Amino acid sequence: MSALTETIALGRPRAAAARRGPSRNLDTLFRAGAYGAALLVLIVLAGILGSILYGGWPAFREFGFGFLTSSAWNVGTEQYGALVAVIGTVASAFLALLIGVPVSLGIAIFLTQLCPGWARRPVAMTIELLAAVPSIIYGMWGLFVFAPLFARFVQIPVSNVVEGLPIVGTLFYARVPSGVGVLTAGIILAIMIVPFIASIARDMLEQIPTVLRESAYGIGCTTWEVVRHVLVPQAAVSIIGAIMLGLGRALGETMAVTFVVGNANRLSASIFDPSSTIASRIANEFNEADGLQLNALMALGCILFVITFVVLIIARLLTRRVKAA
Repeated sequence: MSALTETIALGRPRAAAARRGPSRNLDTLFRAGAYGAALLVLIVLAGILGSILYGGWPAFREFGFGFLTSSAWNVGTEQYGALVAVIGTVASAFLALLIGVPVSLGIAIFLTQLCPGWARRPVAMTIELLAAVPSIIYGMWGLFVFAPLFARFVQIPVSNVVEGLPIVGTLFYARVPSGVGVLTAGIILAIMIVPFIASIARDMLEQIPTVLRESAYGIGCTTWEVVRHVLVPQAAVSIIGAIMLGLGRALGETMAVTFVVGNANRLSASIFDPSSTIASRIANEFNEADGLQLNALMALGCILFVITFVVLIIARLLTRRVKAA
């Protein structure tokens, strides 16, 4: 018996050593692969930023800070400015969040709190299928179906009502009610970002322990109070992340916005009037651009990159503040 015990005791380190040999090699290979993947992403990101900065530098050098503050975009005189495109990008993305976030949170709360069990899965799958629709389909639907209806039933009646009124008469008056414009782009973008925000918010609300909800209901809270004081605070960080993900999608969307924003280089206080975004201007002109025009488009790409980077920083700060609260 003692001999058997000694054999096992002596054999165990050898077996462990035999197992540790290949395991260390595989672990080293795994670490190298993980580091390589992370490094590859950084290299690609640096390459993209460096290339667009190199391409846009002649425009920055030619126009200086005035490139950001000028609304001119004249190919004949080679005068270019980014102000219209930047304002159009920010305005359409803001409108998309203003419309899409309440709808997305409403969908998430309905699916997790109010939806009958038999309807939960079909409704969730339907919402998620919206994310699979190509953006060009949204753009074509927006231009040929939504825009004419929007012009007929919204732009024309609203313009007739608010014409001549202060503030609202400026914001909601369409000089040419064609259906396309900043608000139309914002609505189409809102439809596009709803699946992303709603899906993430729903998943996070489902992860909240059931005991928290039952405890709140047990002390007499209504559904609104449970959502307001229990669910939303618990999932606040994830909801902010989902909103920022939707904002990033809205800022960079190209084809759908190109169809419905109007592509007009014009500053207007009305959200019914056509405008342009950075992505739509690049999509419209990049194929035929040359010389300083091409440099200006590359400079617009740099500005869009900076805007998305600022959005990422804001998202980090918001999530950190919510975690600390």
